[in-house]
Amino acid sequence: MPAPIDLHYWPTPNGWKISIALEEMALPYAVHYVDIGKGEQFAPDFLKIAPNNRMPAIVDPKGPDGAPVAIFESGAILLYLARKTGQFMGTTERDRIAVEQWLMWQMGGVGPMAGQAHHFLAYAPQMDPPQVLPYAQDRYRREVGRLYGVLDRRLAESSHVAGDFLSIADMAIWPWAILWARQEQTLDDKPHMARWLESLGTRPAFVAGKALGAERRDPGPMNKQAQQVLFGKR
Repeated sequence: MPAPIDLHYWPTPNGWKISIALEEMALPYAVHYVDIGKGEQFAPDFLKIAPNNRMPAIVDPKGPDGAPVAIFESGAILLYLARKTGQFMGTTERDRIAVEQWLMWQMGGVGPMAGQAHHFLAYAPQMDPPQVLPYAQDRYRREVGRLYGVLDRRLAESSHVAGDFLSIADMAIWPWAILWARQEQTLDDKPHMARWLESLGTRPAFVAGKALGAERRDPGPMNKQAQQVLFGKR
């Protein structure tokens, strides 16, 4: 059995991307939890792996030429794992182009915009004093809705985002898109997106990847320490 990949992880949408991919690719991995609410992403040892103090990150002991390699940024990790295994990039150059463009669409659009929607709709109102900012809430709510409209129209044409095959682009988008209700969106006018969400959500690897470490997250309001760590000045 190959040496396991070290996964530095917390159960968030960006973390789920990689746990889902590792499960789908049947790669052995060892989980190292990085509790972002406690500031563990700023630990010197973690910063050696992920200098942008964000997770997830991986260390593959059998990287290029058999030497260890550390990788941060979830999109870069997905591309690396797809190349390593030869999986989930399609079979033709046109497939690969489609996968890469939808992966970049997630990294540059859905992830940042949905993340801001989460912040202004869910987290900012919990702060002391509460920060309820209608302009910011409306801006990110609308932009997420626009992006999901793009996704629904794409999925009207094919079973998955890059074509009629599962790819790392699906693994990147799905963890954010399943939180549509938290982003104050609706699926009533997005039947193709709804079908895609449900279909992927029944795959054992998606179920296992999303469940990884779920018990470690507190479902209640964020405490002041976590707010300061995540949203305070640094």
